[in-house]
Amino acid sequence: MSSSDHRIRDDFQRQALACEALGSPFTSRVCRLLGERLSGTSHFGARVLGWQGRPDSDALPLRAAGAFHALKRQGVAELIAAYPPNEVDDGALWRALEAAIAGHDDFLTRFLDSAPQTNEVSRSSAILGAVLHIAKRTGHPLDVYEIGASAGLNLGFDAYAYELGSARWGDAASPVKIVSEWQGKLPPLDGELRVVSRKGSDLNPLDASDEGQRERLLSYIWPDQTARLARIEAALRETAHMGVKVERADAADWVEREFAAPGVEGRARVLMHTIMWQYMPRETQARIEAAMERAGAAATKDTPLAWISVEADAKAAMSASVRLRMWPEGTDEELGRADFHGRWVRWG
Repeated sequence: MSSSDHRIRDDFQRQALACEALGSPFTSRVCRLLGERLSGTSHFGARVLGWQGRPDSDALPLRAAGAFHALKRQGVAELIAAYPPNEVDDGALWRALEAAIAGHDDFLTRFLDSAPQTNEVSRSSAILGAVLHIAKRTGHPLDVYEIGASAGLNLGFDAYAYELGSARWGDAASPVKIVSEWQGKLPPLDGELRVVSRKGSDLNPLDASDEGQRERLLSYIWPDQTARLARIEAALRETAHMGVKVERADAADWVEREFAAPGVEGRARVLMHTIMWQYMPRETQARIEAAMERAGAAATKDTPLAWISVEADAKAAMSASVRLRMWPEGTDEELGRADFHGRWVRWG
């Protein structure tokens, strides 16, 4: 077995542990079995085991798991029988995966071309908390921009209903209900929040009104997390209804363009992103940092600028740092931490 083969198999085992910790024992089993038993005799297996990308940022195990879930959602009988809500042992699950590889090798191989996009809408609870702080501190309505926006589900954060522990915010009649265990001090939920405009970009934007692209996104949602699947399906319908469109663009190119000119007087500009920074090359990250520093240097009290990030860091495993930078103050603070899937937020 080559060192590359070992590296790939280890990556599947690490992802299996992460899926277990994030509440998907079924996806954990799929990743573990693929890491242990996949061979290079199929095109799919050969491509996985000979992967030439960056395992640390390409999320190869989740690409593979998503491919099988996509087939199951398309009605492949062997996978339907082995996937939730049905319960089978590892032997039966592996036979179902093998049958899918034998019958759909080309589909599975092609599915690996794109990086996973979950567009986890429950991360909107952390976004809401940060945006409420911005609205209170600036007293201005907001122009919201998102990079790595995927289908744009989090761009519509202010249209959703929230249960943040015992607190409530938003339209109770919204079909999209975000339930997060909220720990610590609440953000200013009684503050005035008005979004004037919203824009998003992604290298591979998904159209929430397109059935095929909706299915692509849903294939990456772990199949034993039925409430999460239902919530994202509802958010896709709501986003399509709102007419939110995401532009196809490199994140650095887009930020440089969108933030080159001064902001509109009497409005605050907000850049946000969630669980995507680690997937970008360092050069892209550096260009975005530089573009925001330039825009921040030109910001005034009447044209403030804010940057929200909900991203993994080295501080703690399996949680994201919720950071807020603001100009012209030049402040940079960690507002709290959040679960990668928005199940909980720890504020302050």
